[in-house]
Amino acid sequence: MQVLVMYYSKTGNTKKLAEEIASGVREVKDVRCVLKPVSVVTREDFLTSNGIIAGSPVYFGTMAAELKEVFDRFVDIRNQMENKIGAAFATAGDPSGGKETTIISIIQAMLIYGMIVMGDPLDATGHYGISCCGTPDKKTGMNAAKLGKRVALLVKKLRS
Repeated sequence: MQVLVMYYSKTGNTKKLAEEIASGVREVKDVRCVLKPVSVVTREDFLTSNGIIAGSPVYFGTMAAELKEVFDRFVDIRNQMENKIGAAFATAGDPSGGKETTIISIIQAMLIYGMIVMGDPLDATGHYGISCCGTPDKKTGMNAAKLGKRVALLVKKLRS
């Protein structure tokens, strides 16, 4: 079983949040975590992953073009992505900078892929996914790990 945590990061903040999410995935026995920037994500990564957690900085209230390009590039394998687990995360430069709309744009792509989409757990924020403004602080890092662990646990439950 495998969970792919993919991200686009220009300043390093989204990468840091992705690393926290990956640490949560790695807490779950028998689930492998693959952490990659979108520039090196392959078709094989999509096909061999039982779950995908995707993240982006906010770009005009939506995901960065670099992340969108990955979803566009692999649309021909969409029917093979059905029923895989998906989740999203975002970072912004401003508190009201469109984090939730960015997460929703990622979720929309996952829904079109036929994926089962989940938000972060209730003991984190209980919303669409993890997000932060600027560099993730300790609390955000802990909540990010909870999202990663939640996705990994569901992958394990559904695939076992």
